[in-house]
Amino acid sequence: MSDPTPSSTSSPSASAGREPGLRERKKQRTREVLSESAVRLFLEKGYEKVSVAEVAEAAGVSKPTVFRYFASKEDLVLHRFADHEDEAARVVAGRADGESVVGALRRHFLDGVARRDPVTGVCDHPAVLAYLRLLYGTPALVARLAGYQERSELALAEALVREGWGGVEARLAAGQVVAVQRILAQENVRRVVGGESADDVAEGAVRAAEVGFRQLERGVGAVRSD
Repeated sequence: MSDPTPSSTSSPSASAGREPGLRERKKQRTREVLSESAVRLFLEKGYEKVSVAEVAEAAGVSKPTVFRYFASKEDLVLHRFADHEDEAARVVAGRADGESVVGALRRHFLDGVARRDPVTGVCDHPAVLAYLRLLYGTPALVARLAGYQERSELALAEALVREGWGGVEARLAAGQVVAVQRILAQENVRRVVGGESADDVAEGAVRAAEVGFRQLERGVGAVRSD
């Protein structure tokens, strides 16, 4: 994988069975070039010291072009999380017959830990570490990340509603799920950025995930059994 930072991984695809057209591929490539150029500059000079105009110049486009693809400077960094906004919803929708909602999400998270998916925080590739330090060390980016997590929560709630859950019931469950995933990932990031290897962190990450999803099963599962 040329870019190991959060982006498209082996998570269930929202467009399975449908190849994007040439125009969409070109647009996606432009987004990637802009994001890569921005992250490189932010790492070299510091997020606050780089303007959108500098990002545009580095990518060989105009400043208005940058804003056609990204609504804000923060999104140039967080673009790499965009593919994951509806990931939990896709896991729930694509789970096997008889598999519970929490069981599917638990399996997916643990699979991510096993393959060292950066989204789980259990990844010590140098590029990932640099990206995580940039992200969690920049208040504006942390604040913007909250918006991505809120959209993930809403997507999961909508998936639960489609399966017959009540509206409030679905929102509460989705909020709990996203909170558990966020806390687990943040704890893993804290340890890896602190100098522990991904292999050293993985065992504790699995134990913590088991605790987190067990709590969800007892709480969410008591409200709605599948």
